[in-house]
Amino acid sequence: MDGLPERVRMHTAAALVDARLADGGSIHPTALVAPGAEIGRGVRIGPFCTVGPDVVLEDGVQLLSHVVVEGGTRVGPGVIVYPFCTIGMAPQDLKYRGEPTRCEIGARTQIREHCTIHRGTVTGTGTTRVGADCMLMAVTHVAHDCAIGNQVIIANNVVMGGHVTIADNAVIGGASALHQFVRIGRGAMVGGASGVEGDVIPFGSVLGNRARLAGLNVIGLKRRGFDKAQILALRAAFRTLFSQEGVFAQRLAQARGRYASDELVAEILDFIDAPSHRGLIRAEIAAGETIPAA
Repeated sequence: MDGLPERVRMHTAAALVDARLADGGSIHPTALVAPGAEIGRGVRIGPFCTVGPDVVLEDGVQLLSHVVVEGGTRVGPGVIVYPFCTIGMAPQDLKYRGEPTRCEIGARTQIREHCTIHRGTVTGTGTTRVGADCMLMAVTHVAHDCAIGNQVIIANNVVMGGHVTIADNAVIGGASALHQFVRIGRGAMVGGASGVEGDVIPFGSVLGNRARLAGLNVIGLKRRGFDKAQILALRAAFRTLFSQEGVFAQRLAQARGRYASDELVAEILDFIDAPSHRGLIRAEIAAGETIPAA
């Protein structure tokens, strides 16, 4: 161990039974830490945890108890992992043949009880990513090759298929299911118990089984400091795109002509134009129903 950089040390539970490390970290005597694992300063590994040989735990990571971290996994600084979680295990993909793929968790993310986060596949991006400052509530499943942005909140019992993309600041309601390859745009809201089969526009709000586009995530926009003028512009563009009659391509061209100079609307238009495996979730507004003002 003397030849390792000061910032990163390797410890094994067998050599450090019930030891308190000099940098403020600790490894419980019942934990198993494989030789080769890289352990940063102040890392705390609790009872009955298992850390594989290709794992990197950066400074201040806490594995509370009964946590398994395997594969080519890097857990960012300040991450807290609650009991009975598994991170970086092999993907649930019959094509997977043990290839070396990766899993990455961003700084300060909280991973609550019974979450499962699988590493990527060579037929996908090769890496499953969860961003910084996220909250994954209990019994969340993040499948292979998913990419979750920063400050994303995923409520209890959410499941997602492989290759799902969730952009920054999105909120996924409890017991929702996200189909493989679905894209969730920045700041979007998925209501609880929704079955999401298509892409959700940035700042959109979807609800139902199967999910429909119900409007904009106005509460989320306000919480993140967007002003009334910005929200009204989004409302106007939403009406043009989703609550008028006619061919969608024509409405899209109309919205682009009217609102492309607005930064937030342009983000929605770019999202719609981007390649998609699943297609776009559209609004289903009943006759006579109106979209409320901001």
